[in-house]
Amino acid sequence: MRPVPPPLTGALVGAVLIVLLVLYAVLGPYVSPCSPTDIDYRALSVPPGAGHWFGTNRIGQDVFAQTARGLRKSLLIGLFVALASTAFAALVGTCAGYFGGWTDRALTFVVDLFLVVPGFLVLVMVAPALRGAGWAAYAGAFAALGWMLTARAVRATALSLRERPYVTAARHMGVRPLRIVRRHILPHMASFLITHATIATAGAVISEAGLSYFGFGVQPPDVSLGTLIADSTEVALTYPWMFFFPTGMLLCFVLAVNLVGEALRRALDPSAVRAEVAA
Repeated sequence: MRPVPPPLTGALVGAVLIVLLVLYAVLGPYVSPCSPTDIDYRALSVPPGAGHWFGTNRIGQDVFAQTARGLRKSLLIGLFVALASTAFAALVGTCAGYFGGWTDRALTFVVDLFLVVPGFLVLVMVAPALRGAGWAAYAGAFAALGWMLTARAVRATALSLRERPYVTAARHMGVRPLRIVRRHILPHMASFLITHATIATAGAVISEAGLSYFGFGVQPPDVSLGTLIADSTEVALTYPWMFFFPTGMLLCFVLAVNLVGEALRRALDPSAVRAEVAA
């Protein structure tokens, strides 16, 4: 029996972790003995036990249910940001690289303009105005400030693909540009876009946690991993279960996504496969 290659092993571990975390985020509040909003005044800062599997926080809320709720919100934001930013980057980069000319110059100028904008500072500045708009507004702001580098990479790939013989032949045959892009350009960038979307999910979750940690992200009574970590930082040594469970979920998710993303890159990138075979 042939041994499982290390990248595949990492991908399996990462995939299992992601599935478990998603199941916990979706089903956790329903299988928990308490709901995320219940307050048990007789169990303030109680350590993990039969009644409260992850213990309770300082106001008597169940940490198991709260962590599941916060993980679900962080995953929703991360998935939305990854899909939106990747799709927009693919659109802008492909149009700039394939059509060239003034289209390329205009879109590249917009990309470069956004690149010099400090994204985190902008998010901090606009966060107060988004407090009443819900998590979707924060996710949209993250996506609007996280697509530029991917768009430049997509543009470079599109510039190369537009000179391929089959693309040139399709152009001379009178095939419409949008049809060429859909059938000949985007499919060849699918591996890069899938890998980027996977990694971007983890990046978006970390960014949301950081913004919420400083009080500029998800606002009470809603919770995310960032708000849970921020609320428990001061008592991390006194009541460690309040801090380490949400922090552990964040670390496990980021690790799992990175393992899966690296495996996808190796599997979908022909140059990486050839390099491994040559070695």
